[in-house]
Amino acid sequence: MLVIVAPGQGAQTPGFLAPWLEDPVFASRLRWFSAVTGLDLVHFGTEADADAIRDTAVAQPLLVASALVSAASLLEDGTAEVGAVAGHSVGELAAAAISGAVNAEQAMVLVRERGRAMAQAAAVTHTSMTAVLGGDRDEVLAALESHGVTAANDNGPGQIVAAGTVEQLEALAADPPAKARLIPLSVAGAFHTVHMQPAVGHLSALADGLATGDPRLSIISNRDGQLVPSGSEVVERLVSQVSSPVRWDLCMERMRALGVTGMLELPPAGTLTGIARRAMKGVETFALKTPDQLDDARAFCANHSGPADPTSAPTGAN
Repeated sequence: MLVIVAPGQGAQTPGFLAPWLEDPVFASRLRWFSAVTGLDLVHFGTEADADAIRDTAVAQPLLVASALVSAASLLEDGTAEVGAVAGHSVGELAAAAISGAVNAEQAMVLVRERGRAMAQAAAVTHTSMTAVLGGDRDEVLAALESHGVTAANDNGPGQIVAAGTVEQLEALAADPPAKARLIPLSVAGAFHTVHMQPAVGHLSALADGLATGDPRLSIISNRDGQLVPSGSEVVERLVSQVSSPVRWDLCMERMRALGVTGMLELPPAGTLTGIARRAMKGVETFALKTPDQLDDARAFCANHSGPADPTSAPTGAN
């Protein structure tokens, strides 16, 4: 069984789309998404420096556009049988469009508004995020709780991202959990925490007018690793996810339960396949980074194409 995944914010690097734009079809699709978002995604994907694409209002549309356009190139021959899709944080918007729960233009409008709203929310209070690597899981979570910090991303064994005010994170750094390594992240704010609640309100008001469809492909939710059966619920979860922790560990558990044998990560690839190599032993991975890999990527998809195991995959929220 094949699962296709889309990475989240932080995966972008300067110039990562330059080789893709040599394809005129890819370039025209990206220009269309530039028009939809009001951002020059061609420039941001090829010429902009690291500071420019670190901006939340830029990074999020750029990531979703790159995932959608590369997925269109990968899957255009219609031969791959995709068992499920998933995305990490903002990547879940790309997954929603690939699944058919929303269309590509709706996803790009939502991510434009998401990026702007989250950037505005981040400006209210001085907040940030810190990666906590290693240590005993229970001890790490207890240390975060004692300092009032949220486990904003749970990415599997030994990989938790803490989020909170700068003062809370400084206190955590001064009193870290045993055997854990703390790495401050260069991000604009405490994403997936209560600090993002203003963005949730804005997106919720927009989502009320959004026409959705039921997913054609199984989509695995960041909230709890469940498969989401309806388009309306996909959108509701996308909205609430902005201020809720990303449980990528549960997404990977769901992939295991579904019988996934191969994971392909869309560009800018590497982050999620790297996690999978450590946490999902025996599952083959493919990090699609450049267009010269497309033939190999299609062969990988063909090798792993197949349906999910319906007996091991309950749908809907618990």
